[in-house]
Amino acid sequence: MTKASDLFIECLEAEGCEYVFGIPGEENLDFLDSLSRSKKIKLILTRHEQGAGFMASVYGRLTGKTGVCVSTLGPGATNFTTAAAYAQLGGMPMMMITGQKPVKKSKQGRFQILDVVEMMKPITKYAVSLVAGDNIPSRIREAYRVAEEEKPGAVHIELPEDIADEETDERPIPASAVRRPIAEPKSIALALEKLHSAKSPIIIIGAGGNRKMTSKMLTAFIDKTGIPFVTTQLGKGVVDERHPLFMGCAALSAGDFVHRAIEASDLILNIGHDVIEKPPFFMKAGDTEVIHISYNTAEVDPVYFPQIEVIGDVGNAIWQMKNDVKTSADAGWDFSRMMTVREHHDGNVLEGSDDARFPCYPQHVVKLVREAVPDDGIICLDNGVYKIWFARNYRAHQPNTVLLDNALATMGAGLPSAMAAHMVHPDRKVLAICGDGGFMMNSQELETAVREKMNIAVLILNDNSYGMIRWKQANMGFDDWGLQYSNPDFVKYVESYGGIGHRVESAEALPGILKTALSTPGVHLIDCPVDYVDNDQILNVDIKKRSASI
Repeated sequence: MTKASDLFIECLEAEGCEYVFGIPGEENLDFLDSLSRSKKIKLILTRHEQGAGFMASVYGRLTGKTGVCVSTLGPGATNFTTAAAYAQLGGMPMMMITGQKPVKKSKQGRFQILDVVEMMKPITKYAVSLVAGDNIPSRIREAYRVAEEEKPGAVHIELPEDIADEETDERPIPASAVRRPIAEPKSIALALEKLHSAKSPIIIIGAGGNRKMTSKMLTAFIDKTGIPFVTTQLGKGVVDERHPLFMGCAALSAGDFVHRAIEASDLILNIGHDVIEKPPFFMKAGDTEVIHISYNTAEVDPVYFPQIEVIGDVGNAIWQMKNDVKTSADAGWDFSRMMTVREHHDGNVLEGSDDARFPCYPQHVVKLVREAVPDDGIICLDNGVYKIWFARNYRAHQPNTVLLDNALATMGAGLPSAMAAHMVHPDRKVLAICGDGGFMMNSQELETAVREKMNIAVLILNDNSYGMIRWKQANMGFDDWGLQYSNPDFVKYVESYGGIGHRVESAEALPGILKTALSTPGVHLIDCPVDYVDNDQILNVDIKKRSASI
């Protein structure tokens, strides 16, 4: 006979779990005791459940394997909800394990008791409460299966304390050997027929294109065909953005140069489209047709109704198409209009990149960060107006080296994301980029990073306000009101945790500080004042006016 909590840990080990992030409570003590004896799983004790959930989610994004986090019942479980939505919308496999009072005999009334499973159901792919120790192997195997299959997302298992203390004869259930379904040859043939009859096709790479093997296949396809490509924010880096056929990232909702390039096409190869992102184009009856290439069929709405769908493993589908696709010369495609747009786009991206004013200009910060971070270095963006500048102006050289959230778009994920990235890739440079507002929402995880002896840097773009909303406020013609605050001394703040603080006092000093922070062991925090004065004029007026004029 085996104690149920011991079996639970054995099942996690059988699934390849490396870390459990979180904060155990009274109801998790059997689980915690069993975890303490694991030789394969490390507990990462965090300072808030939300941070733990973000770490588990990003672990899942970077590895493709389910990240695991734990909390107690009640308030611990409710603190997971934002992270659950973050993983669910962002397509990241993540499992939450929450405790619960005894389900058979409880002598504490309703103290701290919520119906956590029902709470989690709308924001997860799978949520279940264990009612018997014998069910643990099947429930964990099912949770992992559901979390990792396309589209990946969040799952939840509730482990009541009396179930954790049961005895059972069950053993872990091994994962079955599974290969993704591949696209039907007829759909490949239809797509190629449509592509070869087009005059000026374009490729758009979305969130679902950001998976294993897709990068290599897509790069080969683009190199062979010569078809230009655009990315969404969650598709950044799938193909090296230094590629001469890269038209830009759809960082703005409309009116940017990339949208002019899309408008120049008569056929869109939409790879990995996910309705969770703001669409870079809107379909109209009788207008540009779309080939939908993804793991799942298209969710149809008034502005998205593709004419051809190629459904199956995306990397394999691109490989099948590459075998028989024509080159640009053979097909007679004309990309002259797109290349003209690209020249204007690239010129516009360079504007302001050498402006060394202080407080620092966002375009200049993007340039300096790109110069400081190696090809395989990872930047982890929190949510704020700087996310648009980095999505638009920062060239990603490899897949999953720009971690941003354009799904839930929550604040507070930047620092935990960087911590998870460091744990998955301890030999790579990792830089969190946060606004002062987003950073303070999970700043307590600095202590976790220091305690775990991580080597990460955090760049705080400090404007003493909720800058994204001020930008929108200005765009809507409202008075500048209600969104400013003061901050702690960030250098002293990180030093109080045992980290290393840096204060930027001129734009000229930032490159040296970035180099030090990325090359010296420890947890580094850089307080960098930023000047967003031109955001509204550039992003909402100038870009749209200039792109429309070409």
